[in-house]
Amino acid sequence: MHEKSFSIVGNRKNKSMVEKGAEVIFTACACLAVLAVFSITVYMIISGTPALFKVGILDILFGPIWKPTGNPPMFGILYVILTSIVGTFLAILIGVPIGVFTAIFLAEVAPAKLASIVRPAVELLAGIPSVIYGLLGILILNPLMYKLELKIFAGSTTHQFTGGANLISAVLVLALMILPTVINISESALRAVPKHYKSSSLALGATHIQTIFKVILPAAKSGIVTAIVLGCGRAIGEAMAISLVSGSSVNIPLPFNSVRFLTTAIVAEMSYSQGLHREVLFTIGLVLFAFIMFINVVLTRIFQRGGEGDE
Repeated sequence: MHEKSFSIVGNRKNKSMVEKGAEVIFTACACLAVLAVFSITVYMIISGTPALFKVGILDILFGPIWKPTGNPPMFGILYVILTSIVGTFLAILIGVPIGVFTAIFLAEVAPAKLASIVRPAVELLAGIPSVIYGLLGILILNPLMYKLELKIFAGSTTHQFTGGANLISAVLVLALMILPTVINISESALRAVPKHYKSSSLALGATHIQTIFKVILPAAKSGIVTAIVLGCGRAIGEAMAISLVSGSSVNIPLPFNSVRFLTTAIVAEMSYSQGLHREVLFTIGLVLFAFIMFINVVLTRIFQRGGEGDE
């Protein structure tokens, strides 16, 4: 029998080819991701800017009246923008603390058996279609909000009753929908913290709670910020669920007002819009896109400054 020859030179050549091939593939994937973002940005600018010049930037962005079929038509989206800002902020304010504390519970506190029950439930929340959240909001949340509305505004002659489809309902649904994203990513970040951080803190005399909030959470800050950014994106970009529970009317974003978000403004009217009306809806999409990019940049800057301060 002939022994199989082994060549170091040939093996190096094969390794070099594999490495070059992998480098080409990885570079192509990275360029594809950049190209996708660039293409979306260019498309949104091309589609969304014409209406700004035809109607006027100030009339669209700061106009309070939305009557696209009126005579003359009016395309003010100020209240829509404010609703998205207020609704997203409140949803993050409610959802992020609950999500982060749940992640801490799963990663550091919960017994293994209990965690094995809670974790699949959280993953199941992530897999539920958004329309289901909207239907549950209509069946459960809106009636409760309507009862509360009747008690608060009993005898009022000026309040326009919404049947429970209002800003509060939309905020609560959004807060529930961002929980799986915040919990899963935050838990992964907490588990990625090196174990010796915890053991060193405990060895120095810190309690478990002190270790969690003074050592583990700061070490996992990068992942938690990512979870907040992605949760923010989920809240801003959601349309179907909040269109069912918010009432979809253009009003000032007060708690018991029927409201319309940027996403629901597009979904509600794109099917029958035409001409200038359709162009303005693309402008709303451009505003939404810019809003998301702005939030991502701001949160990233805040995180970077926080990291420099810690150093």
